[in-house]
Amino acid sequence: MNYSSCINYFKNLNCKILENELMSRHTSFKIGGTADLFIEVYNLESLQKILNFLNKQNIKYFLIGNGTNLLVHDSGYRGVILSLKNNFEIININENILECGAGAKLSSACKFALENSLSGLEFAYGIPGSCGGAVFMNAGAYGGEIKDIVSKITCIDKSGCLYNFSNKKCQFSYRNSIFKQENFIITNIFFKLIKENPEKIKSKMNDLILKRKKKQPLEFPSAGSFFKRPEKGYASAIIEQCGLMGLQIGGAAVSKKHAGFIINLGGATYNDVKKLQLEITSQVFKKTNIKLEPEIIEI
Repeated sequence: MNYSSCINYFKNLNCKILENELMSRHTSFKIGGTADLFIEVYNLESLQKILNFLNKQNIKYFLIGNGTNLLVHDSGYRGVILSLKNNFEIININENILECGAGAKLSSACKFALENSLSGLEFAYGIPGSCGGAVFMNAGAYGGEIKDIVSKITCIDKSGCLYNFSNKKCQFSYRNSIFKQENFIITNIFFKLIKENPEKIKSKMNDLILKRKKKQPLEFPSAGSFFKRPEKGYASAIIEQCGLMGLQIGGAAVSKKHAGFIINLGGATYNDVKKLQLEITSQVFKKTNIKLEPEIIEI
């Protein structure tokens, strides 16, 4: 496809434009071929115009955060990847409401909350995604979920129209939200937190990050927990009980440290991961009659 008209349009909006950009550079899995166009969008007005333009031109696009829950095909992405930067990374506070741009790192939001003696985000410390991505997936860990602290979400539709969503309208459920089902793009998140002693907040955050380092294979590229929690038990425990820890196909392997993680040992491809996923789900179902479902997003 000829993207010359797109490129000229994006240049007029002062966006950063990368052609044939390797997506392995933009995902925590370090996997993925080239995207036709990779665009860094710096403000809401530009994003609204870009979405309107792409939809009118019927050009395929996908918006990414930090790429921490994403598996990109080896053949790459035929279309436009949008990445939110600058104004979308700003974090502000108004009393006990923490406002975060969708592109802000979740870890930065946690630190900002700590600096302002606000509690409620501790569970998310160490989750390596963006605030927008965390809302999109209703990220959670150690007994907490994003849905527990969201007050309001600002988003736009594919035409660039702006909306405010209440917590209820977000339709949060386990690793799911309305944003995974409908064509709304999150721009700002408002977290409702509570005042707390900063030393108490810091102690909890430190405890959780130590647990992550001890239990998770953070030394290898991955997309975090690969499978959703089944109705009974935990995916990691079930995979371990089936004797699949260390199972390897190509450069992809089930972590020997945490069976819920598929890791990139070096040079893993999309096909390696998918073959390994199929082998895991097949063996688990054969041995336990439990169907494991992936938590990650594929493009």
